[in-house]
Amino acid sequence: MTDFLAILAAAAPAAGEAGNVVQEISRTFGLNLTHFISQVISFSIVALCLHRFAYKPILKVLEDRRQTIAESLANAERIKEELARTEAARREILARANEQAGKLIEEARALAARIQEQETQKAIAAAEQILARSREAAQADYARMLAELRREVGRLVVQTTARVTGKVLTLEDQRRLAEEATRQLAA
Repeated sequence: MTDFLAILAAAAPAAGEAGNVVQEISRTFGLNLTHFISQVISFSIVALCLHRFAYKPILKVLEDRRQTIAESLANAERIKEELARTEAARREILARANEQAGKLIEEARALAARIQEQETQKAIAAAEQILARSREAAQADYARMLAELRREVGRLVVQTTARVTGKVLTLEDQRRLAEEATRQLAA
């Protein structure tokens, strides 16, 4: 455009010759007014059609795409927040589960200790019962053996006395000698 103005300025030596200058420029460049007007009208029609059928739909697609991207970013932000809440809830649930597991383990240990104590007490009681029965059995055996020993000693005393004295002892004599020997053994 500046070239065109420079040519006009060079071609127009005086203000009165302005009409001649336009005609001379049109002759130099081959400017035909009817063709120029028809080209302006054609260009305007093409520009209007492009604006209506190409530019507006492209702008609409771009606007739709911008909105879709904005919605996607908003959804991504909501998803990120939801993920953070879910992660926090997961951590809280895990913490509670760990706490409950710790309590259960502690309760199980306490229960095991109680059961062990109870079983130990049962074993001690059973051992004491066995010892008591063993003592009773030993005392009964001791009493039985002592009674047998007394009878045997009494029999031996009676037998020895009968041989030493050389006479046959009566039942009354045998009983009296056995009782006397038992008294002496008890003392």
